[in-house]
Amino acid sequence: MTTTGTDAQEVIRAHHRALGDGLIQRANAVFRAAVDSEPHEPAVADFVAYLGEEVLPHAAAEERTIYPAVVAHTHLGDLIGEMITEHASLSMSAARLTTLTDATAAAKQAQEIADLFTAHAAKENDVLLPALIADGTVDLADLLGQMHHNLEPVAPADEESGEDPQAAVLSLLLQATGALARTDKADLACRIAASAWAAIHETRPDLATKVTTALHGLARRVDSVAAAESAHHCDCGGHEAADPELDVRELRPAQRHVAIFDAYLALAPGAGFVLVNDHDPKPLRYQFEAEHAGEFTWDALESGPEVWRVRIGRSLGAAGDASDEEPDLDVRRVAHFRRHDLIFAAYRALQPGRGFVLVNDHDPKPLRYQFEAQYAGDYSWDYLEAGPQVWRVRVGRTLD
Repeated sequence: MTTTGTDAQEVIRAHHRALGDGLIQRANAVFRAAVDSEPHEPAVADFVAYLGEEVLPHAAAEERTIYPAVVAHTHLGDLIGEMITEHASLSMSAARLTTLTDATAAAKQAQEIADLFTAHAAKENDVLLPALIADGTVDLADLLGQMHHNLEPVAPADEESGEDPQAAVLSLLLQATGALARTDKADLACRIAASAWAAIHETRPDLATKVTTALHGLARRVDSVAAAESAHHCDCGGHEAADPELDVRELRPAQRHVAIFDAYLALAPGAGFVLVNDHDPKPLRYQFEAEHAGEFTWDALESGPEVWRVRIGRSLGAAGDASDEEPDLDVRRVAHFRRHDLIFAAYRALQPGRGFVLVNDHDPKPLRYQFEAQYAGDYSWDYLEAGPQVWRVRVGRTLD
């Protein structure tokens, strides 16, 4: 049976509806988590994964098939520029979504992404596709076939074929890491992706950028797994396992802050303790910011509703050493795709024992995976401030 242009148009429209419905369902899941005061990270991770694995590949396939045909055969070239910009907006909005720690803000951002795609698909359905059908010289069924070919997993090819074997292998690897992350192995997936980045970032910066983008989504799944686990039990082990606990729940309120600050002042640089409290110690953090700004670390391990556990540490810069004079590297106004290159350039310029304070608008966890893959044992990483609006991390080059 021959597929007509009208048949192909209906197939594309149906696929747009399916993609839109998938985004709306996942945006609603983020909203429900916010309303029910449940951890929203798993729903966000699912939303971003769906966008990255289904919606954005579809957008890329359109840019290689339907959009060039529109430019060549219609008067809608300016609209195509807008459509490509909207594809980029979908990607950038997803990157922003992965940085939001507030559930309500995340729900709003997810809904905005779903609305953007719905409006975007409507322009394709109501303007672009009818224009191609009306032209009469465009084989929309053939373009649909090309789109399906573009959406199939790419097999590695030899160099004589004119294809890019490294890109093909990387595409398969990222698909594998995505599948691995969905089986609650997100940390392992991040380490594999970071190792791939370390292997290609000097010779293939174009592909390295794709890995960095994928790392942000994978790292979000690490957070979602941790949130899901903490909903069932508190596993406060890991690198803080050796830190002593300071449980102030039995102390009178007037005694608590005194005991906590005494414990902090007794710490050696780099050491810490786990504060156990019966309420959110946010007022205490303001006091630390006023008295010891830039000298302490604050890592939430458990956040209620009955018990709050926070690791409070004394940063390496608190000893009055060379880090007191180290500069800030504030990348918040730098385009996302340039940030990691700038940070690594700053790191490579460091003398052993020196460092800088990275200032960012989200947790730079994906960057740390890359540091671990490229400079394991040669760098230090100390959180000085951990959100929710600003993250400050001292990145140092260790002594030889």
